[in-house]
Amino acid sequence: MHTVFLGALLISPAVQPNSVPAAAPVASSSSNPWDPASRIEAQRKAMEALAFLDGAWRGGAEAQAGGGRLIQTERVGPILGGTVKLVEGRAYDAADRTVFNALGVISYDPVKRAYSMRAHAMGYTGDYPLEVRPDGFRWVQPMGPGASIRYTATIRNGEWHEIGERLEGSAPASKMFEMRLRRIGDTAWPASGAVPRQ
Repeated sequence: MHTVFLGALLISPAVQPNSVPAAAPVASSSSNPWDPASRIEAQRKAMEALAFLDGAWRGGAEAQAGGGRLIQTERVGPILGGTVKLVEGRAYDAADRTVFNALGVISYDPVKRAYSMRAHAMGYTGDYPLEVRPDGFRWVQPMGPGASIRYTATIRNGEWHEIGERLEGSAPASKMFEMRLRRIGDTAWPASGAVPRQ
């Protein structure tokens, strides 16, 4: 498979500058924004906007670049007291082989007022600004001069629908990835299983 995705999170070493989402939470005005307690409070509030992702998901996915119809799973949950969210994606082929496995780390910077995602897969790591919406998210990955891939996810009524579109110059957007997942339950991952004090 030529396309590399986490759900639809395509991985590349490219880095973009952070964007500033509207109405993003900030550290308390009565506190120093560099104070850890204020930052943690703002980060926790920011992650609440992504609570609709939490849980275990399963469904179908298809990439234009090849690989045929795949079964895609995602598990999403908070860690570090709810200030960071982890996303693990796996894709299985018809022979039940894991043909892709990736990890995304979503965080929030209260000073920059920006969400970001660090994604790891297939030996690559990329840092991307993440636009959080009331019912999903969007992010863009540069793919060379004048080209990029735009990923748009919509999560409604227990369904996670995501498409990846190639954008190049004035040409119409071309769909190259799509997945539809259903939420199949809760997950205690990744917060559970911590090493006990004794």
